[in-house]
Amino acid sequence: MARISLLSLPLAAPAQGRQPRWPHLGERLLPWLLPLALFALWWLASRNHWMSEQILPAPSLVWSSAVELAGGELWSHLAISLQRLFWGLLAGVSAGALLGALLGFSPRAERLVFPTFSALSQVPTLAWIPLFMVFFGIGETLKLVVLVKAIVVPVTLHTLVGVRDAQPGLREAARVLRLPSHLLIRRLILPAALPAFMAGVRLALAAGWTSLLAVELLASSEGIGYLMVWARQLFMLDIVFVCIVVIGVLGVVMDRGVGWLDRKWVHWPHPATAQIRRGPRYQGWQRLQPWLLPLGLVALWQLATQQAWVDPNILVSPWAVLQTTVAGVLDMSLVSALALSLGRTLGGLVLGGGMGFIVGLLLGLSRTSERVLGPTLAALRQIAIFAWVPLLTAWFGLGELAKWVFIALAAFFPLFIATQRSVLNLSAQLNEAAQVLRLSLGQRLRRLVLPGAAAGIFAGLRLSLIYAWLGTIGAEYFMPSNGGIGSLMIGAQQLLRMDLIMSGMLLVGLTGAALNLIGQRIETRATRWRHA
Repeated sequence: MARISLLSLPLAAPAQGRQPRWPHLGERLLPWLLPLALFALWWLASRNHWMSEQILPAPSLVWSSAVELAGGELWSHLAISLQRLFWGLLAGVSAGALLGALLGFSPRAERLVFPTFSALSQVPTLAWIPLFMVFFGIGETLKLVVLVKAIVVPVTLHTLVGVRDAQPGLREAARVLRLPSHLLIRRLILPAALPAFMAGVRLALAAGWTSLLAVELLASSEGIGYLMVWARQLFMLDIVFVCIVVIGVLGVVMDRGVGWLDRKWVHWPHPATAQIRRGPRYQGWQRLQPWLLPLGLVALWQLATQQAWVDPNILVSPWAVLQTTVAGVLDMSLVSALALSLGRTLGGLVLGGGMGFIVGLLLGLSRTSERVLGPTLAALRQIAIFAWVPLLTAWFGLGELAKWVFIALAAFFPLFIATQRSVLNLSAQLNEAAQVLRLSLGQRLRRLVLPGAAAGIFAGLRLSLIYAWLGTIGAEYFMPSNGGIGSLMIGAQQLLRMDLIMSGMLLVGLTGAALNLIGQRIETRATRWRHA
């Protein structure tokens, strides 16, 4: 009764000179409604034994495990993971900054190197892990190499764009001011390229943290990922819950930390994100230059296998990889595995992307829904996707359902974020027009909201498609049952079938590039009226 009377106070006329406070209090309480409701449901389920404690541990057990782990074991594993992340960031960011600066400064270097670099970056980090496991074992070198691969790509791309796109105006200014090279770099190039570089570092940190967890789940005897696998194998899901919370908190801290550095170092106006634009078209002899490096690498690869510079069980020839790929296509083994993976990708996209679109539309249209659901979804988004693997496999097993849930989770957030932001960024005049025309909710969606937000929604759909494909490969790695291209690659790694691993990598990279191209075409055709 006291609560009802307090909430009713704002309805009465406030005292003169005083502002009503309770509406503001209600606004502040809205974000806590969903987490409190979920906690209450969790407590009731454990108290009434709706599920086994091995499947859903009680909150009290999770808390006691957190206190016990905080006594030392958690911090030792976490310190190992953070140390790996630090060295990976140091090596990856340094290499990416140097390579990106070189490619941005030199058009010739960009023509020679960037096409090959771009083609290799189309193969996701996950697809490289079986190959790296054969080359480097499962020790610390594997973790470092995986981290560097994940980090160097976004840093290189963004640094290249920052340096390259800043050059035309900067060179003209340098000629007018007669600046020497060291002043040109320090006073003009670096300030112009720093915003794009920081955007790349922010993406690299997220990619590195996610990749580190993936490799620790697959092949490690230390680290926060290993602790989760160990707890999952013993059905100690209370420890898994603690690790998930720690990973989410660390994700928030690292993202906020990079954001703070960005605001502190880049205090001049700049775009919120760096846009990777296509470089200049090549003419004449320049058209052949991009092929020099890949042809040279293939020739070196073939020579190394012919001269047995590397153990043939570790490095097979490109001809053997091509033969295995053709044979797998002809006997339908690779085709059927790829088709099964693509089916999972599309199913997870429909499930997760559809939910992301609906929730994003709801939060974009309703401020109350955004206040209630938004903070909880933002917190869940900070949890690296592979941190959910031990929990999902414990709840859903290793079959198709677990794979679909994981892929749907990977596809959910890109489309959710894109839909919400696109709807929120619509012109206020559209709402005024809807009110003047007295449009119903359905008419408003069909005639104003969806056409206005279409560009952002389809861009999010393209990202969801790529994330669903990456989630498919990850799901088949961690749940290697019922086939698929990821399961085939993990099985080939265990048998040291390097030709089959590389064939799988080739198909994964080509499929990812094709899906990205299809997504771009769909986005262009669906929003072509905007460019008419």
